[in-house]
Amino acid sequence: MKTVYGLNKALLFACVSMYFGTGWSLVLFTFPIAPRLTPDNYYNQFVPQVQAATQFFTYMTTVMMVCCAVFIIEKWRSPEKGYPIVVLALVVAATALTIYFIFEYNERMASGITDPVELKTVLKKWMFLNVIRVSLWTLQWLTMMVYFSLALNRQRA
Repeated sequence: MKTVYGLNKALLFACVSMYFGTGWSLVLFTFPIAPRLTPDNYYNQFVPQVQAATQFFTYMTTVMMVCCAVFIIEKWRSPEKGYPIVVLALVVAATALTIYFIFEYNERMASGITDPVELKTVLKKWMFLNVIRVSLWTLQWLTMMVYFSLALNRQRA
């Protein structure tokens, strides 16, 4: 069972790392070009990538929730149970933010925006919401890193 629990945490960490990396890549490399996007060029720079990411991350988020549940079961009688509970709460928060707020802007951009002012407004709101989401993803990653760091220190002691 120890091996299964170890693999479960490794998979969860891989998933939070994918969100962490994708989010920071978005902030560092995509956001800076946003002011140069126009109704003529934004679609190919944005829509196919977001649609592909949405499809992939929908499945990955489900995997993360299952991994968190297994992690919670493993640690239920331990003071460490807070780590998977925090990660699960952050996954749920990021998912809710995405579904209830970000998808609206994804759909608006996918439908084809022709007005430059509307595009600027939509991109500004989309980027703001994504900063919040990247913050949640960063907290997921940091929670897992703290867990692993403390577990490693306990092993060394």
